[in-house]
Formats: sequence, C-alpha cells, structure tokens
Amino acid sequence: MHARPGWHAFFAEAIRLVLAPLILLLAGFFTANFLISGQYTWPRTSRVFALTLTAVILSYEFVYKEQLARPGAAGRARTAVLYSCVAPYLVGVVMMVALWKL
Repeated sequence: MHARPGWHAFFAEAIRLVLAPLILLLAGFFTANFLISGQYTWPRTSRVFALTLTAVILSYEFVYKEQLARPGAAGRARTAVLYSCVAPYLVGVVMMVALWKL
C-alpha cells in the first residue's frame, strides 16, 4: 500500500510548524536551566545530552531533510530550520534566563 502524498505533506508541515518548535522551546529552556543551575551531576548531564541529541536529530531529519526533499532551493531548508528550530530554542533559553533573573 502506498502512502498518500497529501497525508505526507500534512504530517511534515505539522512536525515543522507545531511539534519541532514546541520540543525545541522546551529543550532550550531545560538546557539553559541546567547550565545556569550549576548542578552538574551525571544524571542531569546525561538527560541534557540526550535532549540536545534529540533536538539535533529532529531538526536535521524531520525539518531540514524534509524541506530539501521538496522542490525548491537549499536556502528554503535553512530558513525552515532557522524559524522552526533555532528561534524556538533561543526563545526557550531567553525564557529561562528571564525567569532566573526574577
């Protein structure tokens, strides 16, 4: 059975516009929390490492490569990663820093 192209495009856009930004927002928040807190235990370090690895894989496999597979330039893929992955990650970091300052 073949997958329907319409379903694939919807699923790819849902990941790029909803799931990836949400996961990367939380990843930025918790990574900044780890770095600011100064509690560098092995369990916390391994969780942040796994979270960072998950964010990188999500950004590359499900956002960047998906945009490259579509007709268009590689610049569109970089822009998608910037807006769907990097910007939410930085917003999460800024949120944590702002809360830490309070």
